[in-house]
Amino acid sequence: MRLRKILAVLVAVSLALVVFAACGSGGVSTDGEEVVTEEENTEEGEFVKISVGFVTDVGGVNDQSYNQSAWEGLQRLHADTSSEVSCIESKDESEYAPNIETFVKQGSDLIWGAGFVLGDAFKQAGIDNPDRQFAIVDCAYAPEDVPNDNVTSVVFANEECSFLVGYIAGKTTKTGKVGHISGVASDTMEAFAVGYYAGVLAANPDARIMGRYSGDFNDPVAGKKIANQYYADGADIIFSTAGATGNGVIEAAKEQNKWVIGVDTDQNSIAPDNVLTSALKRVDNALYDVSMSMLNGMFEGGSTLRYDLKNDGVGYATTGNHIAPEVIADVEGIKAQIIAGEIKVPATAADFEALFPGKYNMSPTEAQ
Repeated sequence: MRLRKILAVLVAVSLALVVFAACGSGGVSTDGEEVVTEEENTEEGEFVKISVGFVTDVGGVNDQSYNQSAWEGLQRLHADTSSEVSCIESKDESEYAPNIETFVKQGSDLIWGAGFVLGDAFKQAGIDNPDRQFAIVDCAYAPEDVPNDNVTSVVFANEECSFLVGYIAGKTTKTGKVGHISGVASDTMEAFAVGYYAGVLAANPDARIMGRYSGDFNDPVAGKKIANQYYADGADIIFSTAGATGNGVIEAAKEQNKWVIGVDTDQNSIAPDNVLTSALKRVDNALYDVSMSMLNGMFEGGSTLRYDLKNDGVGYATTGNHIAPEVIADVEGIKAQIIAGEIKVPATAADFEALFPGKYNMSPTEAQ
C-alpha cells in the first residue's frame, strides 16, 4: 500500500537522523497600566504560594486558542495552590516590554510570555533583571542569548500533532483538496505546516494542499477571506494555526458548511458541526507544570523543556465523533510509532522536501 511505503520512508529518515472574558475570574489589565490579581484567603501555612504574571500576545486572553489555554493553566494553579496569578493583555507589540516590566516592578516570582513574538522582549528582560525568573512558550534561546540562566523555554512538537490531524484530513477529504492557514512565518509555525503537509500526503499522496501565512495572529477578517478563497477553490478541509486569526477561518467553515481543523485547544465547541478535529498543544499543562516546579522547589531556570506525544504535551481531539473509526485506528497506530521512535515526523521544510520533493508551497504573500 502507498501509505505503508510512505511510512517506511519516514521510518528510514527517522533512523538516519537518529478563557474567560477579561481573564475570567482572574485579573487582567487591558491598558497595561493596572493589573488586578486573583488571590484567596487561606490559613497561614496551608499552602506554599508564589506570584505568577502572564503577558499575552496581541491575540489577547480570549483568543479561544493559545493565550486562553495558557491562562487556564494558571487559573488551575491558583485553584490548586491559592498562588497569586495575574495577566496583562498586550494590544500591540510595543507593549510587550512595558507589560513585562509591570510584573518585574510588582515582584512576581515567575513571569510568563505566550509565543515566540515576545522572544526578544523576554530575552532583554532576562538580561536586565538577573534576579527575576521568566518563562516563555514556543521560543528557545541559545545559551549565550540569556547569560543569566533565568529565562526558561517551553517548546512543543508541533509537527507531531500536525501530522496526525493532517493524516485525518487526507483520509477525510472528498475533493482531494485541503488548505492550511498559518500566522507569522517562523520555525515554530513551519513545524506546524510541514507536519500537516506530511500527514496529508501520507494518507493521500495525490492530495492538493493550498497553504499561506496570513502575516498576523490577530486578524479574523483576513483569516476568513483566505478561507473563503480556499473553499471556493475546492478545499473541503482547512487547518488553521493562526491564533485569533483562525476564528475567522472557523466562521467561514460554518458559513460554507465545510470542515475546519482547530489548533492549541479543542475548538469543537466553537463550531460543533464543522470542527473536524483539533491539533492539541497543552499550553495549559506547560504553564501549570513549570509554575508548580517553582512552588515545589524543583524549578531550574534557563532550561528548555519539550512537550511531545510521549509526555502528552501534544495530541489531537475526537470531540464531535466526526472522524471515521478506521481513521482513528490508523492514527492511533501512527501515534504509537512516533512515540516509539519508529517514525520521525519532519519539522523543517528541508526535511519535508527530502520526503516529498516539490510539494511544499506555503506562501507569505498569496494563496497557492
